[in-house]
Amino acid sequence: MLWEKEYTKEELKDMAEKYMNETFPRFDFIAKSGKGMYLYDEKGEEYLDFLGGIAVNATGHCSEAVVEAIREQAGELIHASAYCYTIPQIMLAKLICETIGMDKVQFQNSGAEANEVMLKLARKYGVDKFGPKHYKVVTAYNSFHGRTLATLRATGQPESAIQKGFGDPIPGFVYAEFNNLASFEAACDEDTVAIMVEPIQGEGGVIPATKEFLEGLRKLCDEKGMLLLFDEVQTGWGRTGSIMAYQRYGVKPDAVSMAKALGGGMPIAAMATSADLMKTLSSGSHGTTFGGNPVCCAAAYAQVKEMLEKHLPEQADEVGEYFRDKLKNLPHVVEVRGAGMITGVELDQDIAVAVKLEAIKKHLLMNAARPNVIRLIPPLIATKEDCDKAYRIIEEILKTY
Repeated sequence: MLWEKEYTKEELKDMAEKYMNETFPRFDFIAKSGKGMYLYDEKGEEYLDFLGGIAVNATGHCSEAVVEAIREQAGELIHASAYCYTIPQIMLAKLICETIGMDKVQFQNSGAEANEVMLKLARKYGVDKFGPKHYKVVTAYNSFHGRTLATLRATGQPESAIQKGFGDPIPGFVYAEFNNLASFEAACDEDTVAIMVEPIQGEGGVIPATKEFLEGLRKLCDEKGMLLLFDEVQTGWGRTGSIMAYQRYGVKPDAVSMAKALGGGMPIAAMATSADLMKTLSSGSHGTTFGGNPVCCAAAYAQVKEMLEKHLPEQADEVGEYFRDKLKNLPHVVEVRGAGMITGVELDQDIAVAVKLEAIKKHLLMNAARPNVIRLIPPLIATKEDCDKAYRIIEEILKTY
């Protein structure tokens, strides 16, 4: 055992309270192990995981392929530096580009960082090509792009608690109404360099973009010489039933961010774009110490290969549609939205958090995207039987309201 003794749950919680800063409420159990669709607590009791590490564990907990890749790579090389070529990094970059139809990737550690570098790319492109004031980016209301200062500013929730208390906001961001092309057209001016949206707003309540909206944004950007940026941190890598959500819509962005489901549970992210546009990030304009770490890249490579070989996006598409059709029968449901294995259940009361907490007691893990929206983002390996089990638990809880 790595630790000096076996600690009880209460001892561990006390240590966490003493030594760790908490910005989120914790579940009242210790996540000790995981396998497939289940997490196991300190007593060995199982929890059906329809939270999926917040859309991370695409091939399930502790996929054998991912675990073996981590073990093998950790025994050979854990870290070198950005100055060194490493085989996992090169092989993963090739796999990503060939799979999603992009030319080059910039590796990062998290979704927020992937969005940050995508914004840096866009702003530098505008300044380099058009002048020092040409760096404005239009994003959508109710979006969520991260918690760094720039991605927080890009997040279209100006009145929310997450944006308050950080001093003067970073300039250059304007918000428009999601799925409203006229609103985005009106928000653009002569200094606008890019439009940045999520194909499906996750934190905003699982709101899918319409095909007409994304097609309209592509046309608008082409006409005005602007860049179209897609934040696919949550929707990328099989989540929506296609490898990337933009492939499902048939609308290709100029750059796309990714994280979460890419890494098999390891912290890795990337921004992908064309070879010409990537030239904007010239020597010295960006850097990272851990981005593209060999162990993380090996895990991601194994995860993506497994996802492709087992046709998990296609499975997610079929099973997700079955699940959404079933969820429409629940009490208090106003609307069920989503694609693949991202589903939002809008309720007629602000009870989503209470339902989530009751579900935990019944050993089902899920999330609340809004006060009245349940968000279900399980691993792509979820079966119809898993969905039936989750449905029965949610139905039992909702019948009490």
